[in-house]
Amino acid sequence: MRSRPRIIAGAIAAALLLAACGGESASVDGQRFTRGIGANPKSIDPHRVEGTWANDVIGDMFIGLFTENAKSEPVPGVAESWEVSEDQKTWTFKLKQTKWSDGVALTANDFVYSFQRLFDPAAKQAGAAYDSVQYGIFNGREIAEGAVPPDQVGVRAIDDYTLEIKLEYPMPYLPGLLKHYTAFPIPKHAVDKFGADWTKPENLVVNGPYKLVEWRTGDFLRSTKNPLFEGVDDICFDEVVYLPVSDHATMVRRAQAGEIDMNNSFPSGQLEKTEKDLPGWPRIAPMMATTYVVTNTQQAPFNDARVRKAIALSIDREHITGNILKSGQLPAYSFVPPSIANYTPAEFEWKSMARPERLALAKSLLEQAGYGPSKPLKFEYLYRSTGDNPRIATVIQENFGAIAPWVQAEIRRVETQALYDQLKAKNFIIADTGWVADFNDAYNFLYLLDSRTGSMNYGQYVNPAIDALVDQSNLELDVAARAAILKQAEAMILADTAVLPVLIRVTQDIVSPKITGYEDNPEDIHRTRYMCRKAE
Repeated sequence: MRSRPRIIAGAIAAALLLAACGGESASVDGQRFTRGIGANPKSIDPHRVEGTWANDVIGDMFIGLFTENAKSEPVPGVAESWEVSEDQKTWTFKLKQTKWSDGVALTANDFVYSFQRLFDPAAKQAGAAYDSVQYGIFNGREIAEGAVPPDQVGVRAIDDYTLEIKLEYPMPYLPGLLKHYTAFPIPKHAVDKFGADWTKPENLVVNGPYKLVEWRTGDFLRSTKNPLFEGVDDICFDEVVYLPVSDHATMVRRAQAGEIDMNNSFPSGQLEKTEKDLPGWPRIAPMMATTYVVTNTQQAPFNDARVRKAIALSIDREHITGNILKSGQLPAYSFVPPSIANYTPAEFEWKSMARPERLALAKSLLEQAGYGPSKPLKFEYLYRSTGDNPRIATVIQENFGAIAPWVQAEIRRVETQALYDQLKAKNFIIADTGWVADFNDAYNFLYLLDSRTGSMNYGQYVNPAIDALVDQSNLELDVAARAAILKQAEAMILADTAVLPVLIRVTQDIVSPKITGYEDNPEDIHRTRYMCRKAE
């Protein structure tokens, strides 16, 4: 049983090497789709992962109550139909009769187990990363905090194919949230049998279109079709190879050599060159995503709001987006992107100030905080190793220094997944980070600054007034009134410089013109099952 994967691995490695040396492309075979994901997933357990690079892999393997269409809009997944109570706090789902990849029936009890496991405090000790996004489910937060046992979660099986979900408050965006990977079903029978090893390829059980069969950490992951997936006969590619390569210039060269079909970015500032080198490949579209700087608000020097504001004032967003990146990114003076539905973001009140005025104010604020030639402001700025981040970091370092010679920032590059682990552990002073919307609602950004959010509140920001406004917005059913409450919260967040937005992102994928089924969308989610290769 173990020898065959080694043989297949060797064949793939040989094919990739042959392609790299100018031989036959690994993607010439129309039955294989090869895509770059930009970083190494730390797991393929939906409760242990974070980041778009992991979502690219596990989203091909699992289907929640809802899933996404090619435009990443919510569509029914395992749910066949549903009803919503008059108070909008109880959703009752009728499930399709589907099977796990090992032939075991997938039932409502699998979803009950999954949500209990997601919120279980013991799961956090095992590496759970992202339960807070589902705290709208009744008792979710209370379970995570250890106040009530996991079996008190507001999710119950009425029968094998009827599931009820109770909410803390109305959530009109619930379909979008239930397609998130934290809401994927987990195969209890596989976890019970294999424990933490259930995600090893030889033990893995999935309910989606593809199943991981091989994983060489740092090299590639490979999945093949799940023959028990509903609609498997309509899927074009028999297998998918995921390449966790962070150097996008390398991936452009591999695309030129015919080795890949898609990568999740191209080098920043090189749109024209990429269009010339790969005609028809670059795909640019607005995203619901913000790149920002986060400070540890519980540690000096950034426990002082004057210092946070001074640093925010110094960042030259127009230069970064217009002269460095040059790919359609927007300067960010709000935390919530302008493309979010039913919402007009708040903005920094100093947005209209000219740059010299901003720098003068920044210097004054730091002097008020006690810094100057005899007491320089020194700190280490951490930045992610992938995408635009290395190019932005050097510019931001210069921006900090433009305040005064006694503002002295060192910068350090950190592997992307490792930096996110540091952010969750609060093991940093100041760092770059980003947020891509999980669903199309302003709450998905602003809840990050709720003091009860947990590890995803990277900067440990605490403001009871923000918490109260978030709670108030959850009880408001009028769309306009709810947006006004959330905007008030965002204005307070920006006034306190709880986050330092830098830019609003755009998609920067490269996709072979031979590939069909790729649809631009603001979440930048592109499931392999929708893509095909044009016939030659």
